[in-house]
Amino acid sequence: MSANAASSKDHKVKEPQPGQPMYGCEHVGRLFNQDQATINMSIQHYKTILRALFDINPMVPQTAKGMDGQVVTSLTPTYLCLQCPSTLTEEDLSKHGNKKSHRFYVESRSGALYCQMCDDIVWDPTFEDLRLKKLGTGSFFGSRKRKHEELFAPDPVKDTPQYISTNTTLATCKANGLRGIYNAGATCYQNVVLQSFLHNPILRNFYLSDGHQSSSCDTPHCLSCAMDDMFQEFYASETTNGYTAANILSGFWISEKKAFENLVANKEQDAHEFFQFMAEELHERNGDGKRPEIGSEHTCNCIIHQTYYGKLQTSTTCQNCGGVTNQAQSFLDLSVPLENLTQKRGKKSLANGDGPARSQTSVTLQECLDEEYIKSDKCEYRCQNCNSVQQARRQTSIKKLPNVLSIQLKRFEFKQGRNDRAQKIETPVQFPLQLNMLPYTTRARTQDLKNEYELQRSCTYDLLCVVVHVGDMDTGHYISYCRVGDQWFAFNDHKVELAQKSDVLNAKAYLLFYIVRSLS
Repeated sequence: MSANAASSKDHKVKEPQPGQPMYGCEHVGRLFNQDQATINMSIQHYKTILRALFDINPMVPQTAKGMDGQVVTSLTPTYLCLQCPSTLTEEDLSKHGNKKSHRFYVESRSGALYCQMCDDIVWDPTFEDLRLKKLGTGSFFGSRKRKHEELFAPDPVKDTPQYISTNTTLATCKANGLRGIYNAGATCYQNVVLQSFLHNPILRNFYLSDGHQSSSCDTPHCLSCAMDDMFQEFYASETTNGYTAANILSGFWISEKKAFENLVANKEQDAHEFFQFMAEELHERNGDGKRPEIGSEHTCNCIIHQTYYGKLQTSTTCQNCGGVTNQAQSFLDLSVPLENLTQKRGKKSLANGDGPARSQTSVTLQECLDEEYIKSDKCEYRCQNCNSVQQARRQTSIKKLPNVLSIQLKRFEFKQGRNDRAQKIETPVQFPLQLNMLPYTTRARTQDLKNEYELQRSCTYDLLCVVVHVGDMDTGHYISYCRVGDQWFAFNDHKVELAQKSDVLNAKAYLLFYIVRSLS
């Protein structure tokens, strides 16, 4: 097609309107400021994609062919390339973009335009006009324009409250997981962990897609069956009444896990230990049945390993010969000490004349992670090269990040001495809504930072849940905050309340759950 001749087949960019941008972003602007043939091809291809999305079975847009040629069906949206016939999962977007230099895609559920360079959905007037016409009338052509305008024009009759109330069926908005859990006698430490599971989209998708079917499981008192029943209750029922986690409690109390037998008591316990117990139990019910050994690089494809497990690498460098020994091990969560950093910060404040009490000295989560996964420690170890015990430096980094990163802030420390006792560390820890974990990875240590933009993106996490312990150790109480979409909610046993971001960020967190941004 000639780019010079203004034929009737030439597509036009939407005329600028007062109060709205000319293009969705600068990159779309550059696309539309090329020759007419490029404009025609882009708009025509977008129309073809919209027809494919809205004129066929809605499951098809969620089916893609991976880079290895295998067909993949995803619970999350796929992306249709605007510049070639490829349909891609979110994981393959960057590979395709880097290989083909294609940067624009159409999100399969809504038909919205995604710009890879902006890393966001962009609202472009030209494409949006086509999308609304297709949704409203099923046609892009001018003969339907009047109907399209009527569809979105205000109607004085149909807009009246009485008309709306008599002709509207309320959507099932209550079945969104926003339910409290009744306290069955000092079980708040269990309730907050269960809420973190319920609002974890990976676990939710697993159980709601029959990942574990309680109806066909023969294991007595199976906790994964109890989880399956709970997810069905929370997301298939419209009730907002509190939930009684009776099956979870009975399966927990009957469990033969002797390592956690101190939890099976009618008194306040540790939410972190209950999280570890549940993760181990669900792994054994859905995975290879083997109990993860401490310090080993255990691998399993169960839902718990896919969700929470990562890998650490400890590098020990001999100060005599320079030899390096690497040891990898799996981890379920990162336990970050507060005591030493708090003492350092307190001493520094006193030296500067600030003089606040230690409990009032705040630290940041990044500072805590720096202490564990950036700084190195002195140690002694037997060097195989030197064939003797040598001075060494040991550094731990994260070899593989999990999809959901769980972090324990170690607020409970056991003091040994004449009067052995445990104490709670009340130090405020400032934690972010978005967390970049790249500085703590092994690749950052080795300077292997090819495609740094994509690497940064794969290491960016969004806050999902916060577990808070309030009060003293023996008489305290657990509450939690969980994010549903962009809104935060506070869960206090059976009570559920709307929360502000400031409420979340000012909380004295004990457990933090972050989800990798590509899945949030």
